[in-house]
Amino acid sequence: MTDGPTLRQPWISDLTIGVHGNVTTMTDRSGDIGCGAEGVYIDDRRLVSRSRLSVDGGDLVPIVAAAQGGVMSGLGVARHLGDSGPDPTVLVRRHRRLAEDAVVEEIVVESRAGQVVEAFLELELGSDAAELHDVKGGRVSAPARPPLHLDATQVVWADARHELAVGLSPQALRIGEVHGVVTASWRLQVEPGASASVTVRYRANRMAASDFDVGPGASRMNFDHVRVWTADDRLQRLTEVSAADLTGLLLTDPLQRSDCFAAAGTPWYLTLFGRDSIWAARLTLPFGTTLAGGTLRSLARRQGRHRDPASAEEPGKILHEVRRTIFADPSSTLSLPPLYYGTVDATALWVCLLHDAWRWGLPEGEVRQLLPSLVAAMSWVAASERAGDGLLRYEDATGVGLSNQGWKDSGDAMRRRDGSIAPAPIALVETMAYAAEAARKAALLVAELEPDLDDGLVEQWTELSDRLAGTIRERFWTSDDAGPYLAMALDGQGRHVDGIGSNMGHVLGTGVLTTEEAARVVDRLTAPTMLRPFGIGTLSTDNPGYNPIGYHTGSVWVHDTAIAAMGMAAEGHAAAAADVLRRLVDLGARVGYRLPELLSGETVMGDPVPYPASCRPQAWAAASGMAVAPLFLGLRGEARSGRLRVAPLDEGLGRVRVSGVRVGEREVVVTTDGAGVAYLDGAPGILLTTDIEPTEPAPVNDPF
Repeated sequence: MTDGPTLRQPWISDLTIGVHGNVTTMTDRSGDIGCGAEGVYIDDRRLVSRSRLSVDGGDLVPIVAAAQGGVMSGLGVARHLGDSGPDPTVLVRRHRRLAEDAVVEEIVVESRAGQVVEAFLELELGSDAAELHDVKGGRVSAPARPPLHLDATQVVWADARHELAVGLSPQALRIGEVHGVVTASWRLQVEPGASASVTVRYRANRMAASDFDVGPGASRMNFDHVRVWTADDRLQRLTEVSAADLTGLLLTDPLQRSDCFAAAGTPWYLTLFGRDSIWAARLTLPFGTTLAGGTLRSLARRQGRHRDPASAEEPGKILHEVRRTIFADPSSTLSLPPLYYGTVDATALWVCLLHDAWRWGLPEGEVRQLLPSLVAAMSWVAASERAGDGLLRYEDATGVGLSNQGWKDSGDAMRRRDGSIAPAPIALVETMAYAAEAARKAALLVAELEPDLDDGLVEQWTELSDRLAGTIRERFWTSDDAGPYLAMALDGQGRHVDGIGSNMGHVLGTGVLTTEEAARVVDRLTAPTMLRPFGIGTLSTDNPGYNPIGYHTGSVWVHDTAIAAMGMAAEGHAAAAADVLRRLVDLGARVGYRLPELLSGETVMGDPVPYPASCRPQAWAAASGMAVAPLFLGLRGEARSGRLRVAPLDEGLGRVRVSGVRVGEREVVVTTDGAGVAYLDGAPGILLTTDIEPTEPAPVNDPF
């Protein structure tokens, strides 16, 4: 017996979702709000829990709904109005545009009827102020709050944290409230071929400060300059929608409003996440370093200073996530403090981003300012390697934190070959590779940019990189009947976590593999048990723990697939990389070009199957969509020497033209003709400082 109903995370795969900074709106296909996780969320609170429209007492019949970034649009019909006959003649459009702390909705009634249509509109409104973590944990309904103020032009709800004002234009014919639900009505007369509309403006004001009062970043930076032209218009649309979605996810750092970073994803992770925000910035480096700089500084400001087991903070460590309050999941024991550092890989990834952004042209003054944080981060990496007997390990010490602290952070992610779950502490193979790459790149950066800072650091970090690479080679390789492969991890018993997983794809391109080892990894990832129609699976289909719709146990993650493709290209496996990237383009075309956080590892009649609770949009998925064209072209920037290298993966794409590529402060347009020839257009004089080498591949083991 249980004390109450089982709480389960709500599914959102069938919802229409828009995002603009700290504002998220989720509706059903008709544009209504009122069930499950639907709502307008501002600052991780559901300030609008009900927005249901009826026309002459009947519900709309939805036809289509779509969203891109912070713009949402839907079309429905009122079949009970207008002319009789099989074709509907009264259309209702609901268009929402998200803005800073606001949503503007326009409801438009269009008539194609042969006579004047009189439409009686009723809009039910409600606010429950539910916390996001409660909704995510399955507490999807809460009592509607009575409004503080109500008249024909405005409804106001307020509490200690927010005031929500809902403006009505034109003023309502009638308005009233019952048990917290407000009903406003209008009578519209619509001439044949004409339209009439009602506008509803939702605006929130913060009444009290929180620990993380972010704002939208779209007004400070965006990707409007990015365009792709190719014979395959799917790649154009994928880039366009991905850029809009990533722009919608941009937030400003409340400690320095000029700095932007990408929130991990909406609705569940609309905040600064170390790993996710870093990868989003890293994947979009060919289109500028502004996002990378803002991300690096936002994380450096919160870099660990002390040892605190409750938050997993340690000196030099880069955080996992920031929240406004304690994030407590009512469906589990998870309870995270507002600043939580339970991540084993974000620190090394931060170092890699700093180096790669410097290569692409992050101003040297900005890089130099971050060198103390670089030294602190590498001190944490080195100390962790020493404490772990050559391994970077993690284990939750609190019982209420994340049990897994790599990117596969669900509790059942670490599977042995027999399907059993490996015990902590865990040392992930990709974390070891990230750390080796970070140590090598930190040494290169300091040696070239600030040799006076060296004091033996370059030698220490170079030795650390070599030592970590050696540990991977000596301790992480295992084998089965098909031959050697990289285990996902070593577990707390010193055993291989030898389920075949996608983790090994992140090792490609980090500089730790020989040519033969890289080929073995590519072969495993492209085997039928791992490569799916729309990407690389997280776990092999022949593992007893395989679940095609398990979060990390058989699903396909977009960023995981893109990172593996990037590594394949870096290791010289162009054909394999191109094949994997094409699967992402195919996926985009099947899902309206908004790439989800993840999807099922299996299809239904060839179509992708959604993971029901997946974030959409999600930062590293959107960034992966933007990265496809640069990866196909093999772009690699060297701002200090004014060079941009182009090494197309596949000439079968034909002519490809990409605008918005930035090498330092210079913006260029890159064109390849499909026959191995590259062209460059840009600002006056740019050809004098940019060397295009279309036939020279990027150096092995470095995709950046």
